[in-house]
Amino acid sequence: MIPSDTLNVTHEDARAIDDCWNRIGIHGDKSCPLLEEHIHCRNCSVYSAAATRLLDRYALQQDERDPVATQAEAELKTRSLLMFRLGEEWLGLATRSLVEVAPLQAIHSLPHQRSRALLGVANVRGALVACLSLVELLDLDGNAAPATGARVMPRMLIIAAQGGPVVVPVDEVDGIHAIDERILDAASRSGAQASAKYTRGVLPFKGRSLRWLDEEQLLSAVSRSLT
Repeated sequence: MIPSDTLNVTHEDARAIDDCWNRIGIHGDKSCPLLEEHIHCRNCSVYSAAATRLLDRYALQQDERDPVATQAEAELKTRSLLMFRLGEEWLGLATRSLVEVAPLQAIHSLPHQRSRALLGVANVRGALVACLSLVELLDLDGNAAPATGARVMPRMLIIAAQGGPVVVPVDEVDGIHAIDERILDAASRSGAQASAKYTRGVLPFKGRSLRWLDEEQLLSAVSRSLT
């Protein structure tokens, strides 16, 4: 579950604006007289204006982040990574930058997108949250098919970016795994990450080559995509 303070930014905005879609719109009692014309709230200018205000909040918010690990973190011999798949590529992201793995939600596109990576917004417990494409940010092949025919469940990762959480859709989640830091250190020194965007190293995992993402570089790219 998402801690109450994690979505504080988006919920503050929800209180500051008239979130009519949750009261009289498609997620409320559907009594809004504009529903007959727009069919769905996402087609209404009020909804688009609220989403634009959210993105403006991301641009203005400058939360401080401590880049230095605590002494306790420095003494750990393993590091927790969430393993997930985009197309045919498997990636690992440090769990400290992750808020939650959530079911896939509808993504509502916005007019005049601010960046190619910005897919739109998704409704997370009544709050509008910006949705970004990791395929675009990481320059991946978005048309690649999974290597196996097994049934998989796409998910959304909710990431703790500066200014508030963002969601990114992924094709599959393997789970959270504790990786020996000696393996990670060896991967970061190997130089295999030189040609891969926002990547600290490449390591073997369950017979796969897994890209270990540099969360600081990735979060910085996420923030730039929202301004």
